[in-house]
Amino acid sequence: MASVPSLASTLQQQLADALTAALPDAGTADPLLRRSDRADFQANGILALAKKLKGNPRELAAQVTAALPAGELIRDIEVSGPGFLNITLADKAIVETLAARAADPEDRLGVPVDAAAGTTVIDYAQPNVAKEMHVGHLRSAVIGDAMVRILEFTGESVVRRHHIGDWGTQFGMLIQYLTEHPGALKHKGDAADGEAAMSTLNRVYKASRALFDSDEDFKARSRDRVVALQAGDPETLELWQGFVDESKIYFHSVFDKLDMEIRDPDIVGESGYNDMLEETCRILEETGVAVRSDGALCVFFDDVLGPDGNKVPLIVKKTNGGYGYAATDLSAIRNRVQDLKADTLLYVVDARQSLHFRMVFETARRAGWLNEDVQAVQLAFGTVLGKDGKPFKTREGESVRLEDLLDEAVSRATAVVREKAEKVGLSEDEIVENGRYVGVGAVKYADLSTSAVRDYKFDLDQMVSLHGDTSVYLQYAYARIRSILRKAGDAVPAAHPELALAPAERALGLHLDQFGEVLSEVASGYEPHKLAAYLYQLASHLTTFYDQCQVLSPDNAPEVVENRLFLVELTARTLHQGMALLGIRTPERL
Repeated sequence: MASVPSLASTLQQQLADALTAALPDAGTADPLLRRSDRADFQANGILALAKKLKGNPRELAAQVTAALPAGELIRDIEVSGPGFLNITLADKAIVETLAARAADPEDRLGVPVDAAAGTTVIDYAQPNVAKEMHVGHLRSAVIGDAMVRILEFTGESVVRRHHIGDWGTQFGMLIQYLTEHPGALKHKGDAADGEAAMSTLNRVYKASRALFDSDEDFKARSRDRVVALQAGDPETLELWQGFVDESKIYFHSVFDKLDMEIRDPDIVGESGYNDMLEETCRILEETGVAVRSDGALCVFFDDVLGPDGNKVPLIVKKTNGGYGYAATDLSAIRNRVQDLKADTLLYVVDARQSLHFRMVFETARRAGWLNEDVQAVQLAFGTVLGKDGKPFKTREGESVRLEDLLDEAVSRATAVVREKAEKVGLSEDEIVENGRYVGVGAVKYADLSTSAVRDYKFDLDQMVSLHGDTSVYLQYAYARIRSILRKAGDAVPAAHPELALAPAERALGLHLDQFGEVLSEVASGYEPHKLAAYLYQLASHLTTFYDQCQVLSPDNAPEVVENRLFLVELTARTLHQGMALLGIRTPERL
C-alpha cells in the first residue's frame, strides 16, 4: 500500500502553494507550521515574509488565506495577531486520513518506506568474553536493538555488529591455564545453561589470575601464549575458541532474558579484524596519517591536549609491536565501509569513550575511509545511576550483574500482575509470561524514555508502576483497549467521516496521525526517546478520551460506537507497533 501523507504535511504543502500564488515576489517560503493550543495548527511564516516584502502582515495573511484551495481539509482559518494563521482541520479530513492508515494491509499504518535509504552498520551490545555482563552493558543493548528495529521499519538496510571483547593479553593467561588444566572448562548441567557456563568461566578466570599473579614462570608462559594466539597457532586457537563458545552460551541466555535476538553471524569481535591490523597500520603510515613517536605509531590532533598542554595521540601500534584498540576500530571501519558497503556507521557506545571515537573517526576521515558519502556517528549514552544518584552498584561496591537486575525486575512485575490477575482472569502461565513482558519492558522503557546521552536513575519501584511515564502504563492502555474490543459484541470498528468529533476524539485522532512523522524524526536523529514520549502522550490522550467519550454506552448511536471503536482500535495498533519498535511486548490481557 502507498504511504499515507500526514494531515500536517498536506496542510504544509497547501500553505506553501498558497504563499507562492499570493506572494510571487517572496520566492520559496516556509509557512512555519506547528501544532497550537489555539487551534489545530498555527502558521507563523507570514511575519518574516512581511518584513522581507515590506508589507502589512495581516493583509498578506488575508491574501494567502484567499489563495488556499477550496476543499475538505480546512474547517476554519483565522488571521491572528501580526499575521499568524490559526487553522482548524475538518473532522471529516481527520477521520478519512486515519481510515486510510487503518486500511494498510501490511499494518505499517501508512508509514512510508524510504526508497532512498542506504545501509547502516550498527555496533551495539558489546559484552566481553569470559566476563559477566553487568548493568553497564544494558544501555548499549537496549538502545541499539531499538535503533535496529526503527531503522529497518523506515526502510534502512541494517547490518548488526556485536564487537565483543575476545582478544588480547588476558586470553594468553586463560589459554595457558587450560593447557595445564585441560578439564577446567567443562561445566556441570545442561550444555545450553548460561549460568553454568558463566560459573565455569568465572572459576577458570579466578584460578588463572591467581596463578598469573603468584607464579612468574606461569606469567612468562602466558605471555608466550599471547604471541602464539596472535600468530594463529592451531592448538591455541582451538582453546581460545572454547572460551568464546562458552561465553556465547552465557551471552545468549542474558539476551534471551532481555527478550532480544542476537545472532551468531552478527558477533564479530576484536579477533575478527586481527588479519587486517598490520595492513591498516601500513596504510596509515605510508599516507602520513600516522607517524612514529618514541617507537609507537601515533596520530596527533591539534585540539586534543593533555593536562601538560602537549598533544595527546591516538596510539595505533604500541612501542612493543602490540596493537591498540584504535587499530582494531580502524580496521573495523575499513571492513564495514569497503566490504559491507555501509553508508553510515552507528556506534552505540558509552559517552565516556567519546574522545576515543572522535579521534578514530577523524583518523578514518584523513585516511579517506570516511568521506562525504560515508559517515560515522557515535550514539553516546550516559550512566545508569542508583537511587542515590551515584553509579549503580551493589552494597559491596561491585557492578550489578545484568541477570540479577532483570530477574528482580521480572519478580517485581510479576507481583504487580498477580495483584490484578483474579479480576482479569489470568491463568498462572499468563501471570508468569506477562510478568516477564512487564518486567523486561519496564527496564527497557526506563532506559529508552530518557535521552540517551543523559544519565538516569534505576528505580524498579517507579518502573513497574501503573501510573506515570512507564511501560506498564502503556501496556495497560493497550490491554484495556483489547478488553473493550472483546466486549463490543456485534459492534465492529468502522470509520464514520460524516460524524462530528468531540474535542477528545479530535486530540486523539490528530496525535495518531503524527506516528509516521515521529518515526522519521527518531530515525534521522537516532533518538528513540522521542518515540517513547510520543507513545506516552498517545496513552495520555487515550485516558482523556475514555474520561470524556464512552465507547460502548447504550446511549450512543450505532455509528458513534463504531467510530469510537475505530479510534481505539487504531490506537491499539499504533501502541503495539510503537512498543514493538522499542523492543517491548504488549500483552493482550493485563
